[in-house]
Formats: sequence, C-alpha cells, structure tokens
Amino acid sequence: MASKAPRENIDESKLTVSKPKTKAVGIPAVASALKISLEQMGPLRSVQTLIAVNQIDGFDCMGCAWPEHEKRNAAEFCENGAKAVAEEATRRRVTPEFFARHSVADLKTRDDYWLGQQGRLTHPMVLDEGACHYRPIGWDEALELVAQELRDMDHPDQGVFYTSGRTSNEAAFVYQLLVRGVGTNNLPDCSNMCHESSGSALVETIGIGKGSVSLKDLETASLIFVAGQNPGTNHPRMLSALEKAKKNGAAIVSVNPLPEAGLLHFENPQNISGMLVGSQLTDDFLQIRAGGDQALFQGLGKYLLEAERAGRNSPGLTTVLDHDFIKNHTVGVESYLSQLEQVQWDEIVEATGLTMEQIAATGERLLASGSTIVCWAMGLTQHKHSVPTLRDVVNVLLLQGNIGKPGAGVCPVRGHSNVQGDRTMGIFEQMPAAFHDRLDQEFQFRSPRAHGYDTVAAIRAMRDGKVRLFVGMGGNFVRAAPDSDATEKALANTRLTVQISTKLNHSHLSTGKRALILPTLGRTERDTQRSGDQRVTVEDSMSAVHASRGRLKPASEHLMSEVAIVCNLAHKVFTDAGLPLSNTPAADWLSLRDDYSLIRQHIEAVFDGFENFEERIQHPGGFVLPHPPRDKREFKTLSGKAHFTSNALEYLRVPPGRLILQTLRSHDQYNTTIYGKDDRYRGIHGGRRVVLVNEADIAEMGYADGDMVDLVSEFRGTERRAEDFRIVSYSTPKGCAASYYPETNVLVPLDSVADTSGTPTSKSVVVRLEPAGARLHA
Repeated sequence: MASKAPRENIDESKLTVSKPKTKAVGIPAVASALKISLEQMGPLRSVQTLIAVNQIDGFDCMGCAWPEHEKRNAAEFCENGAKAVAEEATRRRVTPEFFARHSVADLKTRDDYWLGQQGRLTHPMVLDEGACHYRPIGWDEALELVAQELRDMDHPDQGVFYTSGRTSNEAAFVYQLLVRGVGTNNLPDCSNMCHESSGSALVETIGIGKGSVSLKDLETASLIFVAGQNPGTNHPRMLSALEKAKKNGAAIVSVNPLPEAGLLHFENPQNISGMLVGSQLTDDFLQIRAGGDQALFQGLGKYLLEAERAGRNSPGLTTVLDHDFIKNHTVGVESYLSQLEQVQWDEIVEATGLTMEQIAATGERLLASGSTIVCWAMGLTQHKHSVPTLRDVVNVLLLQGNIGKPGAGVCPVRGHSNVQGDRTMGIFEQMPAAFHDRLDQEFQFRSPRAHGYDTVAAIRAMRDGKVRLFVGMGGNFVRAAPDSDATEKALANTRLTVQISTKLNHSHLSTGKRALILPTLGRTERDTQRSGDQRVTVEDSMSAVHASRGRLKPASEHLMSEVAIVCNLAHKVFTDAGLPLSNTPAADWLSLRDDYSLIRQHIEAVFDGFENFEERIQHPGGFVLPHPPRDKREFKTLSGKAHFTSNALEYLRVPPGRLILQTLRSHDQYNTTIYGKDDRYRGIHGGRRVVLVNEADIAEMGYADGDMVDLVSEFRGTERRAEDFRIVSYSTPKGCAASYYPETNVLVPLDSVADTSGTPTSKSVVVRLEPAGARLHA
C-alpha cells in the first residue's frame, strides 16, 4: 500500500553531513528507486509502470531528454526517472476537500517538498478574487473564464503563455497555434532559463540550435569533454554511454567547480560486473572556477595554435589544424586566431583557477584525439558571458574539423524530456519568418511577426502592468524563474493566472487576482479521446522523435489531456463567441482534440523532416530529424559556412569577502520538483538549506564549518537575501560556493542575464555571508 503524504515541512534542524561519495548508482540507486516507487505507487502499480518506462510500446520518461537505443533493456530507466514516474503515478490525491482544509495562506507556508508529496490534482479549481480557498469549478465554466479574459484584452500582447519541457509535440503545436491565433508571440518557455544560450551560440556558428551527435558518436569518440554538467544526478543514463565510450578507448575530461560522484566512478546496475566492479569514467578532472570555461576553451584554442606553429600534427593530419575543413566549410578563422594571439596565458590561468600544467595536459589530449565531443549543461549556459563561452567551444571543435564527422561534435544535454521538441514545434518568442509562412499557409491566417516576451521579459511586463493573463502549460514557473520575490509580485499584478498541472506546486499559490488550476493527464496515463486511445510524440536531446503512450487509468475522471484543454479552449475562443479578430487559424479544433493523428498531419505540413510522420513513429525508436552540419557538413548560416567567432575573454572578478554562488540541484530533485530530503552523493542528509564553501574561504571570512548564515546577493546596489543556511566545508574552488535551488533563486537578480540569450545568470551570483539573523538584531 502506498504511504501517506508528509504532514510537515522538511525539518532543517535534523540536517546531517557526511563525507561525499566517490562513486554513483549501483545498489543504493536501485534501493532508492524501489523505495520511493513502493511508497508512492505500491507493489503492483510499481511493476505495471516501471516496465513501460522508455519502452518502444510504452511511455517516454517525463524526466530528462537522454535518448534510447533501439534495443532496450528491461529496466530502461534511472533512479531519478523512477522517482519522476512514481510522483506522477502516485496513489496520493489532492481533492477539493484538500483545498477546503487548506487556505492559500496556509499552503504558502509549506515547502516545495511538502506540496509535491501531497499527490495528484483531481479537479479543476478556481480561486475567486478576494477568496482564501480554491473551490471546484466545472471545465466549461473554467475555460469560459480564460476565453473571456482573452476577449477582454486591449491587445493580444496582454497575454503570456508559458510552456514546460514536459509538453508533448502535439500539445505544443496546438498551443502555439492558439497563441498565434490570438495574435501574439508571447511564448516564453523553460529553455529561456536553461539552454537558450546554447541555441543562440549554435544558430550563429553552425546554423542550427541543436546538438550534432548521436549515441553512436558519443560511444565511439576519442575524447569527450563533460563541462558544467552532473550526469549522475541530472541524467544518469548518460553514464552508460560514457562507460561504453571508455571501453572503446575514449578519454573523458570533466570540467566542473564541484567533483561529481557519477563522473568519478559508475556502478552500472544493468549488469553484474557493473554492480560489483564498476568503471572509472573521468581521466582528468579540471576543477574550474565558476564561469571560467570560456578562458579554458580559449586556452585550448591557443594551445592548438601554438602546436600548429611548432610543426606538430593531429591523428590523420599532417598538421594540428584541419585546414581542408577550415577552408571549405568555415569563415572567420583569421580573426579568431588573431584574438587568441592577444589573450595572455596568465589571464587564462587566473580566470580558470587551473594550473598551466593542467591546461597543457588537456591540450595534449586534444592533439591526440581524432574525434572530439564537447557535452555541456547549465554550468556553461547560465553566466553573463555564456554565449561567447559556447562560441569558443565551437571554435575549438572547428579547428580540428570536429563537426560533421563520426564520433565528434557538439552535445548540449537538455533537461526536460521534450524541451527540444517544444522548440521544434514553435514554442519560441522569435521563430523565423519561414516558419510563420508555412504556418500561415497551412491554416490560412496571418500569424504575428513581432517578437514576443521571453521568460525574463514576461516577468518584467507583468511587473509593469502590461499583462492581464498568464497561462502556464506545465512546470512550476514561480519556482523556476529567477528573483523569486520579483516573480511572485509580477504574477500578483495580473488579472488571471492559469496553471495546467498534474501536481500541486507554489505556482498555484502565487496568483493573479483570480486563478485557475486545470488538472491534466500525465505521461503514464491512458489518453482516450473519441477516436480511441491516443499517443503523443517527443524529441530527445539528439533529435530523435518517437511515440509515447500511457497505460494507467487516469488519476481522476475529471482530468483532461493538455491537447484537449488547448483545443477546447481554442474552439471556445475562435468558434463559440470569437475574438474581435477575423484573422484566426482555419483549424477544426474539436477534430484535432478527438484524433491526434490529425495534429501530426499539420505538423508534417509545417515542418521539414516530418514527412510520413504517422508511419515513421510506428518504427521502433521513431526517426531522427535532419541536422545539416551533422548529415552533410552544410551550415544554414548567412555565409553558408560555419562561423569562427572572435570573443573578448570575460570572467567574473570577485570583490574581497565575496563568493561566486552557483545554484544547483540535489540528488533528490529534478528541476523544481523535490523528491526527498537527501543529496547522498554530496553527503547532505535530511535537509536542503546548505551552502558549500571552500575551507580556506570559510576561515578567511571568520566562520566555521556548520555555522548558520544568511546569503546576501549584491547586484547594481540592490541586495537580495536567503536566510538560515548551514555552511558546509566542501571541495569547491577558492572564491566559489554552491547551494540548491529553488531556495536560492531569490538571490538571482531579474536583470542579471546572459548577453544575447537573456538566460538568468544562476551560476554566477555574487554573494556575501552574514551570520544568520544578524539583520534582525542590527
């Protein structure tokens, strides 16, 4: 029988600290996955659900976007995937009676862990203006509230429509069509807060914002960089691919401010030898200063240049640089090399916090590699200079022709299971003109061309009273966004907030004058419409599109699928009463709701690469979308070639007595969802309010391990505070610290964003430490 939900918040006074682990997965991961599955789902439901995760005839895990082989294991999921499935397939329920017992004010005092553990939402709920409690509401009345708000808008840009990366391709497509039919491109999404910097840099340099490698490439590469990334917690199935790469002779270089257990030693639970012996993955660990990655890659480029001039060579070449590739497929190399000549080694060493010997050793690995892949995640994307950093990653790969050949390329590792697919489907505030032209042709209307709000711009617009309506398709916007206080106040400035959700979270409690909770089906559940049981599709980090079909009976008869919610709303808006606009999409919304294959027909007509969509998702593993740089070394840039770029070296200089704070996940967490109280690989147990600090910094600041402090961020003369954190002495570069989000999102300034991409700078927050409660006693 499934256990009951907790009655209290996490008791931080019970937090304990132990020595960090030096290996990951293995028997403890299996035990943890089974424990939470049995607690949430019970024995039978656990078996029914877990055997279908990531299987060809099952459902796609709602966790990370790591791809699958065509040949699947019987247990094709990781520990955190099992946790994600258990949280969705839980037997716990949040009913109207729950909301009658708990006021919004009461629920606001509950932490993220407590809220998430209460279970699945079962009924549409409304919070009336001035009310203290949510009350149940019928679907027709709820959707009419949203439709009326749309009709009452003075301008389409008064609506903001956010999307989480868990949304399927079909739901994302009809959602963006609804929004553009309303007349706006205000389609912020979770990409804006994580991998937007990747897309910005890659589109500019290679002409497409997606990674260029396959699983086969990763498993056959000569050299793999894993930079700013923690696969052991965030996408553990990647460790299996790295293990195969090691067995095939690859060298792995980990670049991170923190040592991560999964990259040190991996115990593969899929086989006996993996469990008993395991594999050492990392050959070299570069413990870099937070934000020093651009300096590292400029240093590696400079090392290759100097080796070239010394007459050395790389595998398969008579030189270090691949001059044929550079000549035939790139532009801008002279300007880039000139910039490398100007940057000084002492500045590179200072910016990285590494020794010259470490950088040279890594340069030697590049020289010896015939095929190199660079993988990265938020450790590279959430700094002010993230886009230049990633341009410099591409520069290094281009020098040796490591784009468009086997075992080589760029590998941005996405988080949410369909965040890449949502962008493919048009969830973006500035889609290219060619997309709009195809959409207009298919639906016989004129879609808006003016760029809309990204996430940060949307928060600013709500703050400034420019937005009446906020709709969130999945996710937990208020906890995912930066500057938590500013985000909550911004949402409170709207007339209506709408959250399409499976589970309770803080976004249901930071509302406009009125609020709706629209409960939706999860990935694990059967989606039955008039034409029968439906399937949806998703796109993984390596551009493979495949089908997903849930099996479980829905958590409540009152749930509606995301597709059905959008289509019913669109029918009401465009057909029943209609906006005061004649320019609306010519879509049969109710037919699309009843048969998702009709949506896929439209997708096929609008996007290249989806030819014979319905037929191709019958194939085990689906199909892979075109990627011109990978497939043919074609680059859809303005010049028709890959672009070397010249980027001034940037890094954060820390004032005396301050630290660079990076926000990160615990192991019992996926994005803003908190599964448990532990981060066992880092040795944190029973709590989350910790700050990991270098031992020397602790002493210099006059503190001791275990002291309680407030974290105070400083930005342009404004301070933000997160209270009552325990100092934990930890292996992190001097001048750097780390702490968990969403608790520390309050410290990330709304106006501190990456150049070009607008991504919040959550990995480079300048903070000072103050004794806990000092402000109260001042």
